[in-house]
Amino acid sequence: MIIPGILFKSQTSFSFISNLKLNLKSFLNPKFTLQFNPISSLKVVWRKDWTLDKAIENDKRYKLCARVVKEVLNEPGLAIPLRYLDKRRERLRLNVGAKSFINNNPGLFDTYYDRIRPKSDLVPFLRPSNRLRNFLEEEKRIYDENEELVVSKLCKLLMMSRYKVISVDKLVHVKREFGLPNDFLVNLVPKYSNYFRLTGSPGDGQSFLELVEWNPEFAKSVIEQRAEEESQLTGIRVRPNFHYKLPPGFSLRKEMREWVRDWLELDYISPYEDVSHLDQASREMEKRMVAVLHELLSLSLLKRVPVPILGKFTNDYRFSNAFSSAFTRHSGIFYMSLKGGIKTAVLREAYKGDELIDKDPLLGIKDKFVELLEEGWRERAEMLRVRREQVKKDMEMMAAKNGELSEQSCEEAEL
Repeated sequence: MIIPGILFKSQTSFSFISNLKLNLKSFLNPKFTLQFNPISSLKVVWRKDWTLDKAIENDKRYKLCARVVKEVLNEPGLAIPLRYLDKRRERLRLNVGAKSFINNNPGLFDTYYDRIRPKSDLVPFLRPSNRLRNFLEEEKRIYDENEELVVSKLCKLLMMSRYKVISVDKLVHVKREFGLPNDFLVNLVPKYSNYFRLTGSPGDGQSFLELVEWNPEFAKSVIEQRAEEESQLTGIRVRPNFHYKLPPGFSLRKEMREWVRDWLELDYISPYEDVSHLDQASREMEKRMVAVLHELLSLSLLKRVPVPILGKFTNDYRFSNAFSSAFTRHSGIFYMSLKGGIKTAVLREAYKGDELIDKDPLLGIKDKFVELLEEGWRERAEMLRVRREQVKKDMEMMAAKNGELSEQSCEEAEL
C-alpha cells in the first residue's frame, strides 16, 4: 500500500550506529535485551493543510457572534449595559468596539436605554432581539428531537474514561464542542438517573458525573460500526482499523512507511475496552490512545477540538503527557491546525476539502444561527447600498445645481 505522507525527522547517525551495535550484540548474545526508542521520540515535521485551515477560518465570524450572544444570555435578566460589553472586548476577542459589533451584526440584539443604578444617567443596554429569542426556541426544539443522541454522547464520554467518572467542570467546559445543552446537568442528568449520578458539591470544583449503567450499544466506536456496516454490505468480515490517507504533496520516508504499515497491522483496540493491563509506552497503548482521540473527534460537532481542551482529559483517558504529538505522528488520520494561534486537532476523514462530509444532527442549531446572522448581514448590506445610492444622487444633484449656477454666472458676466 502506498501511503503519501509527511516528512519525518531521521535519526541521527549516532542513533543509527548505536542501534546497529545493539542489533549485533543481540545477535551474538541472545540474553542481551534490545532497547527500542519510545514511540513519543518519533518526530514529525508539521505541514500546513490549507483546506482544513480554511474550514476553521470559515467559522471564525460565527464563533465570535456566538461568544457575544452567550455573554449577554448569561447576564441577569438577559440584558447588559453596552459599556460593560465594551470592557470585556479582550476576553471575548472582539477586534472592534461593542457598538461597531452590534452595528455590523444587526438582528442579534435590541438597544434600549435604562439606568445602571437608581438616579444614574440613562445609558444604552442590550437585550436579545425577537429573532434571537425565536432562534433560542428553535435551539430547544432541536435539542429535544436529538435528546437520545446527546445522552449517548455523554455516556460515551464517561465510558471511555478510566474510572467511568469525569469532573463536572471539565464537562461544562467542553459542552459546546460536543453539543451538550447548557442545562444538561439540571435537566438531562436527573431525567436519566439510570445512566448518570451526580456526586460531590457543585460549584467548588469537587463535583463529578459518574456512569451508573454500562450500555453495550454505546460501547462501539465509529470505526467498529463502520467495519460492521461494510461486513454486512460485502458479506466479508472487515477488520476495524483507521482510515489512513494524506493529501497530495506530502511525502513519507521508507523507514516511516514501514513503521506506519506495521503499526496499522496491530489489532484495533476499542476506546471502550479495559486497557489497565497495557504498558503506557507500548505500541498497543499508542493504538488505543489514537482510537480514543479518533472517537472524541468523531463525537464532536465539527469533528475538530482544540488540543488544550483535549489535554484536560489526559488523566481521565490515560493519554501520555506527549499525546499532542500523535496528531502529527499520525497525520494520515489527523491534522493539527495552528490557525488563530490555537492548536486544533482535526479528523481528516470527516472533511472533503473544507466541508464536513457527514454533519452531526445537532449542527442544525449552528445552521439556524448562521441563517439569523446572514439575514442581518443582508439587511445591513441593503441599507448601505441604499445609503450609497442616495449619496450618489445627492452628489449628482449638487453637481447639476453647481453647473446651473456656473452657467447663470457666465450669462450675467456676458451682460
